[in-house]
Amino acid sequence: MARSLADLSLGFRHAYLDHERLTAQLEAWKTEYPALVRVSSIARTPEGRDVWLVTVGPEPDRIRPAVWADGNVHAAELAGSSVALAIAEDALRLHLAPDSLDLAKPVIERLREILFYIVPRVSPDGAEHVLRTGRSVRSVPRDARVERGQPRWIPGDIDGDGQAFAMRVPDPGGELVEAREFPGLLVERTLEDEGPFYKLYPEGMIEHFDGKRIPSPFFLGDNPIDLNRNFPWSWAPTHEQVGAGPFPASEPEARGIVEFATKHPEIFAWCDYHTFGGVLIRPLGHAPDSKMDQEDLALFRQLEAWMTEHTGYPTVSGHDEFLYEPDKPLRGDLSDYAYNQRGAFGYVIELWDLFKRLGIERPKKFVDYYQKFSRADLVKLAWWDRDENEGRSFPKWRPFLHPQLGPVEIGGVDPRVGIWNPTLHELDRLCTTQAHVFLRVASLAPRLRIARVDRHVLPGALTRVEVRVENDGYLGSYGIPSAKKLDFNEPVYATCTVARGELVDPGSTHQVLGHLDGWGHGLHTGANLPAYPGTRGTTNAAWATYLVRGPGVLELRVGSCRAGFVTARIEV
Repeated sequence: MARSLADLSLGFRHAYLDHERLTAQLEAWKTEYPALVRVSSIARTPEGRDVWLVTVGPEPDRIRPAVWADGNVHAAELAGSSVALAIAEDALRLHLAPDSLDLAKPVIERLREILFYIVPRVSPDGAEHVLRTGRSVRSVPRDARVERGQPRWIPGDIDGDGQAFAMRVPDPGGELVEAREFPGLLVERTLEDEGPFYKLYPEGMIEHFDGKRIPSPFFLGDNPIDLNRNFPWSWAPTHEQVGAGPFPASEPEARGIVEFATKHPEIFAWCDYHTFGGVLIRPLGHAPDSKMDQEDLALFRQLEAWMTEHTGYPTVSGHDEFLYEPDKPLRGDLSDYAYNQRGAFGYVIELWDLFKRLGIERPKKFVDYYQKFSRADLVKLAWWDRDENEGRSFPKWRPFLHPQLGPVEIGGVDPRVGIWNPTLHELDRLCTTQAHVFLRVASLAPRLRIARVDRHVLPGALTRVEVRVENDGYLGSYGIPSAKKLDFNEPVYATCTVARGELVDPGSTHQVLGHLDGWGHGLHTGANLPAYPGTRGTTNAAWATYLVRGPGVLELRVGSCRAGFVTARIEV
């Protein structure tokens, strides 16, 4: 008797799994449900870990509409892995226990036809370093640069406790001071503060230290690659985009994703799970909404409505509310690659609405939450951490004699759980709500069907066979409207072979039917206003026609690389 999904769970809804345990979770699903789960590796990291891709759905080699979800492209953003695993688990529920999902029957029926591609952890090396030691890693813990002569910080455990947090050093010119309201908490110094004052550095050592000058820490100082700047769409070199890497998809993790996506044009929707903030970031990332395909924008308004209803997260334009510097879009971003180059309904979710938990009023631009986080806000965070997070984020300082700097204190900041990622007791709800929204996105898929076959007997032992092909899915056969322009996004076509009998026109064995619209159009398009009633014509349907001499059988295959294929056996 097969074990239930609950029995197979290794706790990813309540804890952040390391690579070994994450791998064990995928293997447990694959072993128990081999007809529904395939686990493959799309890349091998320099430290020898696989970047796992789990495919959920029957007949994984059959081409049909598919969705993609990934998490943990940034090393410390562990909640993305948990949400991605929750999506995989709910995709399994569609086939094993559909009644356990809070979804309408038509939605469930539609979802059972979709293939799910899920990469729970894009950066397994980085995540492992963060989980084991707390070391600050942006994406990947490696440095292959040859230009390594400049002094810089190398974060790591120096006091032997297995963790790598922060170090504070007393300094009259220090920018930080202890908060009066919360002893041990370092906050921005003001003119009124009396000291003592501190410099703050990562726990670790200085490479090429001259004994005098201490270099400023930099978040990519010893691991210069940000995987989320290494993708080929709008890539720019490091002097223009920090973290870009030496060339597009130079890193095995990014290259594995690009190679897989290129071979699978059926991926029509794509979500990257990051932390933190509690927001959905949608296209465009490089231009305002006035430059965006307006039909695409209407679809994102539908997604925005679902996010608001089920998670409470706002939806913002990457260009209008999420640029760290005005008029300087991020380059080489994965979601931009998915939307612009792969033509997917692509977006980012920054999990964990920490700002909302602290009662901070939303700024005009969402990105200002991060840039305008005040001293008073930090004090709020420290008290919240003590009351709601068991004090994980701000451990006590401990004295230590640093071999280069002399007396320092180590500890102070551990952002892994509570800042970068939600508290453990809130992880389950976050997984549940986010997976629910993603399943709704997956249900937007196009769906082709052979709706009707007409046979007309003609003189001379001839029969005209007319086949009506329809798309009764929400999206068109092309996916999102802007994707129609992409070269690989071929129109629907029909191929026919004949067993007995013959086609009068042999050239009719291959017929291009064109793209077929879906019935959905997003929100706020004016379609509900009855001032000028009417809908589209039969743009969701096309006909393939064959003239057959004599009795026989037509074997028909209709579809495209994105919309998938349907078949029919027609006797004449």
